[in-house]
Amino acid sequence: MTRKEFVQLCGILGVGLPVQATFGSCSKEEPILRTSDKVIIIGAGAAGLSAAYLLNQRGVDVQILEAASHYGGRMIRTTDFADFPIPLGAEWLHVESGVFDEIVNDSSIQVNVNTIPYNPNVDYGLFEGMQVSIADIGFTIDQKFINATWFDFFEQYVTPSVKNKVSYNQVVSSIDYSGDQVFVKTADAEYSANRVIVTVPVKILQNGTINFIPELPADKQNAIKNVTVWDGCKAFIEFSEKFYPTFIGFDITPETNGQKLYYDAAYGQNTDQNILGLFAVGTGTLPYVNLSDGELIDYMLNELDVLFEGQASTSYVKHIFQNWNDAPFANGAYVVDHENWRRVRTLGESVGNKLFFAGDAYTTGEDWSSVHTAARSAKRVVNALLG
Repeated sequence: MTRKEFVQLCGILGVGLPVQATFGSCSKEEPILRTSDKVIIIGAGAAGLSAAYLLNQRGVDVQILEAASHYGGRMIRTTDFADFPIPLGAEWLHVESGVFDEIVNDSSIQVNVNTIPYNPNVDYGLFEGMQVSIADIGFTIDQKFINATWFDFFEQYVTPSVKNKVSYNQVVSSIDYSGDQVFVKTADAEYSANRVIVTVPVKILQNGTINFIPELPADKQNAIKNVTVWDGCKAFIEFSEKFYPTFIGFDITPETNGQKLYYDAAYGQNTDQNILGLFAVGTGTLPYVNLSDGELIDYMLNELDVLFEGQASTSYVKHIFQNWNDAPFANGAYVVDHENWRRVRTLGESVGNKLFFAGDAYTTGEDWSSVHTAARSAKRVVNALLG
């Protein structure tokens, strides 16, 4: 059968085909899991919470092992800095807002999340000191949450039904999937289940923190080893005056090395506070991540003063900084945008119908490195488990 014939057949049967899908059966698969079985989920970030939520909907017993003392992963936010939530990690909605209903997966629940897109007729940015449009910056689809964050969405709609399933401060050291049961060890306990879903950031696997018994297949190991995870940091600065546009971009050469962007973090919020955010990944994080706190704010104010004739220093109020490289259970930001999609797809493949992988980087290779891809990968895994 040719690829064209395969695509046509799947279309006739009403079965979707991923953009980069390879040949295979387009019939519905038999369930791997019985509802009486138990699933352990490693990590309580977007993917882990989504997987637990969906399995819980189907009556499956789940337990989440979270290394940190809190859930949320790279969606963490603070409510102490401003009169609206400040997202220290995931911030923007990168797809249509219908994804919220998709994640909740319950038509009886009315999802109410306010977001706002950028206005290309009003908003503009600076790039290397020159005025540019929103399209030039690349924010034509992205939306900002209003008085909320990704964390708040999960807190309201996903987490309540599964928060009692989370065991905290459980740093996983090994996963033994050699027998009928899968055994997961932490520093002070051993857990068993019929299946395990791994949702830890790829950098954790690259660091060899978790020992797999037996070793993961060679192609999976190669994908983990060779995938590129960007360094990442964010900063937020409050000013007494708003002297800046919606975006301030900087040239990173080549583009594949990283990104750096200042942006109006209070955009669309009902607030009188002027908050400027800094988003930086890859080489864009330099030199921020290597500076002391005093050196850091001096550096940021100085580079803004150059662009705005000293207005940054004269109106500075306070700042906050998040270095994701130093976050003990993240060790970085996310897999680079330009990564090979086949490598990403390999990251997302299951092993022996016992180990499953879900998260922003464990996808089918069509899209990755965002909260919505993490949630969708969790749904993919749950569908694979339950048929």
